[in-house]
Amino acid sequence: MIATLRLQNEGILTIPSLIRQKYAMQEGDVFTFIDMGDGSFFLATRISAVPKLVAEMEAMRQEADVSMAELLEGVAEERRQLFAEKYADDW
Repeated sequence: MIATLRLQNEGILTIPSLIRQKYAMQEGDVFTFIDMGDGSFFLATRISAVPKLVAEMEAMRQEADVSMAELLEGVAEERRQLFAEKYADDW
């Protein structure tokens, strides 16, 4: 897709709606601007992976039919085991 943008007052660029929809861009999204040094540039969205990972983890928890309390109990036990394995020689 090729689009023409116009630089507006105070450096504002409007990204065409078809591009915003295609990449699910919303007001407040953060972008990385990379100057290629030859008059061209690269603009990339900076989408946080955290919400996606949280949603995936929640789906896995529900699929396994594990309560949040059980999950947290398991985390504490896993942490204890990893600590014991890592520092077993130091004791």
